[in-house]
Amino acid sequence: MKKETEKKLHALDPRFRKRFKELMSMMDESVSLLYEAATHDEKTGLYNNKFLENMLDMEIEKAKRAQENLSLFMIDIDFFKKINDKYGHMKADELLERLAKVLMKQIRKSDIAARFGGEEFIVLLPETDLSKAKKLTTRLKTAIKSDSMLNKHNLTVSGGITQYKKGDTKKKLKERVDKALYQAKKQGRDRFITVK
Repeated sequence: MKKETEKKLHALDPRFRKRFKELMSMMDESVSLLYEAATHDEKTGLYNNKFLENMLDMEIEKAKRAQENLSLFMIDIDFFKKINDKYGHMKADELLERLAKVLMKQIRKSDIAARFGGEEFIVLLPETDLSKAKKLTTRLKTAIKSDSMLNKHNLTVSGGITQYKKGDTKKKLKERVDKALYQAKKQGRDRFITVK
């Protein structure tokens, strides 16, 4: 609370002051909860697609202006429908959550991981070139294979990697990373493909 507000509150009856502070605290908590609900995916805790779209606009603009690197990768769980059919939706949701946690442990705080669709995720990597993005995806694949729960259910992912190029629009960048993902699936899955 600002010092000016504190001074004004101090002049009030102590009982009213206490109640006012409680209400302000509850309001702050409500705003935080609303922000969380508006920007995050309920199942995985990752950012949602709407937040990702806004951040992608900002990061592309930043990459243009400052001539900084910007990479992104998209992953899709291989044969997720079979996992759903074999283990049920509850288990499939648990695996989505677990994958999100494994993913979050591999990325930096400045990176933005979002659930893009059902079993698809996109990660924005500001100030990151393709070489560093590839290293990250290699670490991610290793982490997925090392995770006991994901490994037990033979969960693998296919992924596409790309980097911002001068003149790219958000649409071009997303189409390119989607093309790379499609190629990874076409080439046998459980791999990452880079498209420049």
